Amino acid sequence: MKQGKEVENPESRFFAVLMAAAKLPGVRINREAYLRSALARHCSEEEIRRAIEETPAAAGINVDLLDKVANDSIRYETAKVSALSAAAGMPGIFALPATVPADLAQYVGHMLRIAQKLAYLYSWPDLFAEEGEGVDDATMGVLTLFFGVMFGTQSANAAVGQVAGMMSKQVAKKLPQKALTKGVIYPIVKKSAAYLGVQMTKQSFAKGVSKAIPVIGAVVSGGLTLATYLPMAKRLKKHLAGLPLADPSHQASEGDVVDGEVVEEHETFAPADAELHDADTTAVKLEKPRD
Repeated sequence: MKQGKEVENPESRFFAVLMAAAKLPGVRINREAYLRSALARHCSEEEIRRAIEETPAAAGINVDLLDKVANDSIRYETAKVSALSAAAGMPGIFALPATVPADLAQYVGHMLRIAQKLAYLYSWPDLFAEEGEGVDDATMGVLTLFFGVMFGTQSANAAVGQVAGMMSKQVAKKLPQKALTKGVIYPIVKKSAAYLGVQMTKQSFAKGVSKAIPVIGAVVSGGLTLATYLPMAKRLKKHLAGLPLADPSHQASEGDVVDGEVVEEHETFAPADAELHDADTTAVKLEKPRD
């Protein structure tokens, strides 16, 4: 993803914030450690082993059980992000680029944490390489789509479903690189990033105003965080849980990951949403979120 362009561009602004947040210590979730810890009280050692080596769906773990575990993780992350102060909540917050506000990066960091946890529970592959390494474009793409789902955009829902479909048809050990970086999904990734860049700017401004209010500023800011983070996390959980990728009854066959058909960047992803049309160059219309 192009991050060298001016941060005034909503798409570039979003990718800059996402990259900065992904580099903060404590943001990246170790898939194996998380699944072992989250499933320990509910599953046998053999189920846990297979969930780690393959996926929770391949281990036959029921989606209803995964929903309970997911709700625990959502409650934990919501309480954490609501309680932490914007400036000192995460280690390394002061090392952020000057163009990325600390409170916004921290908030996005917690969105990344819950997105990873939910993805691993509902049978998505490891999203990050080893700690300290960069974030590849395919990971940036799928995280952008996850955030789009959290913000309630229909096109992101459709794109995540298509990516999941590519992986559910085969034994997927990684994300479909081509589809997310220059194939059928890429146009909607770019437009989603532009949409999210606009919305995050609005959210950051609202939180900034709340902090200017004496005495009650912290309470207002924490309330805004709770009011936005919790429903967004639940929205992503509901969507991922409903995909065939999370269904234990789905039987995948051995094979390589399908990368998807390559299309030109100007082509649109069908069905495309009206609120994302021309989002790279114009203000974006806010869509009513769907639960």
